Amino acid sequence: MDAASFLKFAAFPSISVSLKSSKRAMKTSSSYRILSHRTCWSISKTASVSTFYFKSSLHKDSLFSNTKPFCTYPSEDSGYFSKRRARGPVMAPKKASEGAKQDAGRYKDTIDLPKTAFPMRANSVVREPEIQKLWDENQVLKRVVDRNNGGAFTLHDGPPYANGDLHIGHALNKILKDIINRYKLLQNYKVHYVPGWDCHGLPIELKVLQSMDQDARKALTPLKLRQKAAKFAKNTVNNQMKSFKRYGVWGDWSNPYLTLSPEYEAAQIEVFGQMAMHGYIYRGRKPVHWSPSSCTALAEAELEYPEGHVSKSIYAIFKLVGAPPTSNGLLEEFFPDLCLAIWTTTPWTVPANAAVAVNAELLYAVIEMHLEDISKSPGTGKLGNVLRSEQRKPFLIVATELVPTLQSKWGVKLSVKKTFLGSALENCRYIHPIDNRECPVVIGGEYITTESGTGLVHTAPGHGQEDYITGLKYGLPIISPVDDGGKFTEEAGQFGGLDVLGDGNTAVVKYLDEKMSIVMEEPYKHKYPYDWRTKKPTIFRATEQWFASVVGFRQAAMEAINQVTWIPAQAENRIAAMTSSRSDWCISRQRTWGVPIPVFYHVHTKEPLMNAETIEHIKSIISKKGSDAWWYMATEELLPDKYRDNASDYQKGTDTMDVWFDSGSSWAAVLEKRDGLNCPADLYLEGTDQHRGWFQSSLLTSIATKGKAPYSGVVTHGFVLDEKGLKMSKSLGNVVDPTTVIEGEKNNKDAPGYGADVLRLWVSSVDYTVDVMIGPQILRQMSEMYRKLRGTFRYLLSVLPDWKPEYAVSHSDLPMIDQHALFQLGNVVSNIKGSYDNYQFYRIFQIIQRFAIVDLSNFYFDVAKDRLYTGGTASFTRRSCQTVLAAHLLSLVRVISPILPHLAEDVWQHLPFEYILEDGSVAKFAFESRWPDANETWLALPAEHVDFWGKLLELRTEVNKVLEIARGEKLIGSSLDAKVYLHTSDNDLATRLEEMCAARRDADMLHHIFITSQVKVLPSLESGFTSKVPYTGQYLIQGKTNIWIGVARADGDKCERCWHYSPQVGSFPEHPTLCGRCYDVIECQPIAAMAGVS
Repeated sequence: MDAASFLKFAAFPSISVSLKSSKRAMKTSSSYRILSHRTCWSISKTASVSTFYFKSSLHKDSLFSNTKPFCTYPSEDSGYFSKRRARGPVMAPKKASEGAKQDAGRYKDTIDLPKTAFPMRANSVVREPEIQKLWDENQVLKRVVDRNNGGAFTLHDGPPYANGDLHIGHALNKILKDIINRYKLLQNYKVHYVPGWDCHGLPIELKVLQSMDQDARKALTPLKLRQKAAKFAKNTVNNQMKSFKRYGVWGDWSNPYLTLSPEYEAAQIEVFGQMAMHGYIYRGRKPVHWSPSSCTALAEAELEYPEGHVSKSIYAIFKLVGAPPTSNGLLEEFFPDLCLAIWTTTPWTVPANAAVAVNAELLYAVIEMHLEDISKSPGTGKLGNVLRSEQRKPFLIVATELVPTLQSKWGVKLSVKKTFLGSALENCRYIHPIDNRECPVVIGGEYITTESGTGLVHTAPGHGQEDYITGLKYGLPIISPVDDGGKFTEEAGQFGGLDVLGDGNTAVVKYLDEKMSIVMEEPYKHKYPYDWRTKKPTIFRATEQWFASVVGFRQAAMEAINQVTWIPAQAENRIAAMTSSRSDWCISRQRTWGVPIPVFYHVHTKEPLMNAETIEHIKSIISKKGSDAWWYMATEELLPDKYRDNASDYQKGTDTMDVWFDSGSSWAAVLEKRDGLNCPADLYLEGTDQHRGWFQSSLLTSIATKGKAPYSGVVTHGFVLDEKGLKMSKSLGNVVDPTTVIEGEKNNKDAPGYGADVLRLWVSSVDYTVDVMIGPQILRQMSEMYRKLRGTFRYLLSVLPDWKPEYAVSHSDLPMIDQHALFQLGNVVSNIKGSYDNYQFYRIFQIIQRFAIVDLSNFYFDVAKDRLYTGGTASFTRRSCQTVLAAHLLSLVRVISPILPHLAEDVWQHLPFEYILEDGSVAKFAFESRWPDANETWLALPAEHVDFWGKLLELRTEVNKVLEIARGEKLIGSSLDAKVYLHTSDNDLATRLEEMCAARRDADMLHHIFITSQVKVLPSLESGFTSKVPYTGQYLIQGKTNIWIGVARADGDKCERCWHYSPQVGSFPEHPTLCGRCYDVIECQPIAAMAGVS
């Protein structure tokens, strides 16, 4: 090759490594064995990659249609002269300033250098919106869906709250969904993805209220608040929608579902009505999670449990005053100085105490405290007056197993006087420490253990779920002297008006201590429920609420869970545990912005009026006017005709439904109402927190009304953390904003705009089934991989500028190296398909990274350059290579398109040829091309051939090592300066290597595989000869086959055109500086003709 041509050749920045292949061959050991016989031959031969369809008929084993015979002289039909669409300036070669005169070199115009308009720089911030506009203007999604005929696929969108900007977790979620949907589109499914938003509830209501001053809030009517909330939600939906679209997410953006739309609200009322008619909805007074800061009941899914909460816990004593006759005087000897010792982390609930519960199976003891042994340092606790006073110490009843722990904690010696089972304490009576009521000792459930406390549980049925259940069993009073704002009511006597989580709690402790009822007070660090919106602690409080009784259909829900496919598999255990322990679901909320519970109350008796007729009537009104009608229409208008004469006897309820009931009804409002959707959906995909949220609420409403789960499969993902594995926080400054990742920050070099595809590549790279990490360093790594992958596609495009499908060489005529390359490609595509099918996208990332970026560059691209550039434009060797590279281009661009749709479309729009579908139409866009079909021929490579190529590639790595040593010692410059000698005692391998030295196909010749000028296989190692070989080594191939490798200077002179050394150089008078191969090329392609097309 002449110097100028070589400079052009070397200047092409097609992939992540230099194109000076001969030098790099010595430096890089090939890892192209990714899919060698050992790793992939066991893959089913039925799963492989497709043949490509073009207009003309295909030969039975060809890759493309109508393979043309190769002429000895280029014509306009050869492809080089083919008219193709201009796509911008061609790649500029290196100029004279870089070391050679531009016109130097007689043969520069005979070299087929890479040529493409596809830019190396993605310019994603500009280019991606252009591609999205191209999709929108051409309605590409609709075109693909309308054409597909493989059945419907429904991934149902879990609605995010319309209450603020999107965060990186939203991006992870929506991109995962889009990857799946795009893959299903390629698989010929009709994909109807309807994005949705949760538009009701306290988060939005709070946003509205926070934007108003105090006077404006006072003047706010419920209807005005609802109007402002609806406006806020719709504006937020529009903003979030723009962001989702910028991520490259495809969906029915013109017709999303909003939980505030009348048709959605009507469907929700219908679900509520069906559950009510089945007897699953009831009104009752029982303890629920209550948020004093929000003044409403909360569902479990609306709670969070932050680290670091510390409660004021107390060890208190209640004085026993009697035992039942059945105790047979068991405790008689200890009266009147016998007390029950309890432990609680909520002293403010003691005024509501109705009983003390024990475990019937535990062993309890009467203990005596010894004054002389009281320690002055009881640890972190503060001794109460029971221990500090000089009065006689009472006998206490505690769980026997806890005596040593309490002795250590209280700092006093305890001696056991008598032991007995907890069942013996049932129906004993004690005096309430505040209001002097007599209360019973009762038998509780398995929640009473010896893990902490005293083994006796202070029971307030108005302030705890387990307490409530025990209270129902014994008919205990439900006392809850706490108002909506979390303050004691007048029912609490002297504590009235005090905040139960503040001064009220302190006041109760002080009072008990003054009454000689506190043994110890100590801080207790534990998980405590907080309102996830206000970030303030909640309480358990008994109020009149509407509930959905899960007990009636819990078993059916558990059976349905077993029928669903859960990914990851352990997710089934999580939702099963949460569902099996659920009894009632509090579905009422004391807020304005939501769907009303359609109930009327009798003005005098307060009895609810709710039946099939009233619910149906309200549903019909809401379907036309929306739920605002409940607030602006009179009761008379909202009641059916038969009740209107008595309308004055009723008033509308003011409670709204839990927002989880809103979103949990989406299967009814969307899947069952929209055309093209399936119910149950094929897939739900959300974060792991939705096991107690949307997954569960959807399951419960569907089971209660339809008897089946609303989904066939569920995929869950973890949360997004920073690079150090820490939770993202504005205070820590580690928040990763997806918009900033895509668009960048102005005037901030540390925050460049990477584009949506880099963000999507990150999503594909992580194992989303656990918590994932992201940060600047990770994004830089993703950007670098994206750049290299883009370089791979650029190289593939650049070596196919003159390619036409009819030039394809049939598979049976391909050189073995090309057949092996297609075998590798077939297995890669098959493995990627399996990973898509199993939603294991990180495996796809790994395969693409290893194969498309590393392995192809290290071996096939490296070896192919010589025949692509110097083999002759229309030569068989170049066309066979282009056949394989076109297959790689068309396969890889499609398999990466669900993850990197913008890159795939950019590549597709730069294809130098048209891709013809089976029906004869042209695939103008990447997603019209469908997934590569299986090609049995590609994977039919005999096992012995696969095994041989595994050995050969390993041998190539070892040869490169010796070449590198020779280069380091200045024996050679590039690997083309070398001649390689080989010897092995493995006769079969030696024969195969000798055959490759004189292969029928030039591309299969061993010296081309090694990128050297010559290779000779020695029949034996004669000491006289081997001593003359400058650099040698002994190597084991695949750990068992010994091969001797020697490197010497190549024979002959250097060809000016291809830089190979050959004894033939100088043999051709017209072209004395050419080798025989280049001479044949020049004779077929005269220089003048080549110059005319360069």
